[in-house]
Amino acid sequence: MKNLINLEPKRVDFVVYPGFKALEAIGTMSVFEYANLHLAQQGRPQGYQLNIVSVAAGPVPSDTQMVLEASGAVSVDDLPDTAIIIGARQIEQALEANPAIMAWAAAVAPRIGRLVALCSGSFFLAAAGLLDGLPATTHWSVAALLREKFPAVQVQADAIYLRSGRLWTSAGVTAGIDLALALVEEDYGRGLALQVARDLVVYLKRPGGQSQFSVHLTSQNTSHPGIREIQDWVLSNLSRPLDISMLAARAAMSERNFRRVFVREVGTSPLQFIEAARLEAGRRLLEEGDLPLKSVAGRIGFASEQSLRKLFLKHLGVAPQAYRERFGGAPQGRKV
Repeated sequence: MKNLINLEPKRVDFVVYPGFKALEAIGTMSVFEYANLHLAQQGRPQGYQLNIVSVAAGPVPSDTQMVLEASGAVSVDDLPDTAIIIGARQIEQALEANPAIMAWAAAVAPRIGRLVALCSGSFFLAAAGLLDGLPATTHWSVAALLREKFPAVQVQADAIYLRSGRLWTSAGVTAGIDLALALVEEDYGRGLALQVARDLVVYLKRPGGQSQFSVHLTSQNTSHPGIREIQDWVLSNLSRPLDISMLAARAAMSERNFRRVFVREVGTSPLQFIEAARLEAGRRLLEEGDLPLKSVAGRIGFASEQSLRKLFLKHLGVAPQAYRERFGGAPQGRKV
């Protein structure tokens, strides 16, 4: 890593307003705080200077009992390196109540280094006309509303986060952590971002376009307890040979009935679910580790690298090694 001593800290302003999502603000802020801790260990006292701003200085209540103290008001003259607009549960009311944030965003967008909107905070950028003709994302629950209110925006409801030049948007709440890790990586490299991810016990999800709906998350939506139990078992046993007869027996069903119930509850066949789970696990191993491809294949239930290659080419159009070169690799000398 470059010598970081005597470099000016990068200023990050968190833009809040009454009703902002507390978890979103604190989770994202924590990424930069942990980055500061590691940078200090490398000889730099503060890599990021973090500020809370609003339409005016003073206490700002969140969507919980937490209140944050804004040190000042958003300014069109005193610009940070990065500004992060936090989302809200009641985003339409927030837009009505805070036109100054929209006007500020429109004014600073051409000049600021990065303008970030987390979750429904993307509505502020859209209302300012900044996202017209650009891809953007938001929390899945308000994606249709964003598309309806701002039809010029290319809403991609399935993405974790997206970047369009200086503008960044993310999905809901914890996706802000993924986006913040991407900012740390851009500023100081993958090694630091991975250290912070480990501190927070989260995955370093480098490809921002990954789906909000991971296999693990969607499996939690299954209402049938027997099928949900099978999904959980599959996700914990991907390295084992998995077939319909084995799963049907575990569910105490005939194969035919098991397939029927599984498709009804999950929306995909059992084999499609297994394939999706193996792909997701394989991606994660390639993104966050440096295991040999043969070992990656074995950990997700394949006997050869060729099977792993076929899976990646089928779904991603890229070979595993090329995927790793683009998105992955643990710090040199350390296995994950």
